[in-house]
Amino acid sequence: MSMQPKPWPEPAPEIAAAIRAMYRGKREAPLPVRVRDELGELFAHALVADAFGTEGKPGWSPGRLALITVFQRVDNLTDRQAAEAVRAACRSGRGSPRRL
Repeated sequence: MSMQPKPWPEPAPEIAAAIRAMYRGKREAPLPVRVRDELGELFAHALVADAFGTEGKPGWSPGRLALITVFQRVDNLTDRQAAEAVRAACRSGRGSPRRL
């Protein structure tokens, strides 16, 4: 596994605007949206890239994996349940198992 430092992808502007409009004044936005808005990129790739090789299939950064683990725990999902939630979200076209 390798790590090629690059910033986390920014959400598409139209998606970000739609999410803001959907939750404006009505209720609290989903936890992943709030984390991204309030904290930005956590544990940037450049901070940990030296711990990984430069050859091989690129892996996700430890910071991104840590956040996934936190969101999984918030939803009280086992690894298997989380994987199934992602598969179901992809099949349904929602793209994310978190409730938007």
